[in-house]
Amino acid sequence: MFIDGISASTATSGGQSATDAQKLDTDINRFLTLLVTQLQNQDPLEPMDANQFTTQLVQFASVEQQIYQNANLEKLVSAQSTASLSSAVGFIGNSVEASGNALLMQDGQANSSYTLASNASNATITIKDAGGTIVYTGSGATAAGRHDFQWDGKSNDGRSLPDGVYTMQVSAIDKAGDAVAVDQTYRGTVTGVSTQTGSIVLSLGDVELPMNDVLSVSQPSASSG
Repeated sequence: MFIDGISASTATSGGQSATDAQKLDTDINRFLTLLVTQLQNQDPLEPMDANQFTTQLVQFASVEQQIYQNANLEKLVSAQSTASLSSAVGFIGNSVEASGNALLMQDGQANSSYTLASNASNATITIKDAGGTIVYTGSGATAAGRHDFQWDGKSNDGRSLPDGVYTMQVSAIDKAGDAVAVDQTYRGTVTGVSTQTGSIVLSLGDVELPMNDVLSVSQPSASSG
């Protein structure tokens, strides 16, 4: 009597490799025990068909190869993740840019940029705190193209606001009063890196940014004084 369902031992995911290997060892031991028993008790006049247990052994070999391929793949993925994380550590302390209307106040300074699709007659910059309260409004550059914006963290009434995450909205209109399309980016200094579901995530203070969303990287500007 031979063991059925050998192919069911095949690993279906990397995380099952160890369990599947243990099950395979158990199945092989059972198979060999049964094989030895059958050989010892076979009728010399009607010997067993060698093709049956040869096929069984081939199945075991195939499953074993699949399991260890999966285990090796799991190790490779883990090694790649470790290598990527080690590489991402180099981002710490550098300034990165990403799309969005976030405005990160770090060490009393926030940097962002906006790009106007065409010339505008008026551009208004509005900054809100985490609670949605407007803390700053001002005029921005109106020419088509990219414009950098740096905020010193001071509200319109002269208060110095704390570091943290703010939002910035740029609204622009042309001479006809029609809205001008605006694309915004923000910058922040990387303070840490981590892995989440296999992806590298950069920490910009309280903001988490997938590394794949980074548009550019630069060394932070030297602070005066």
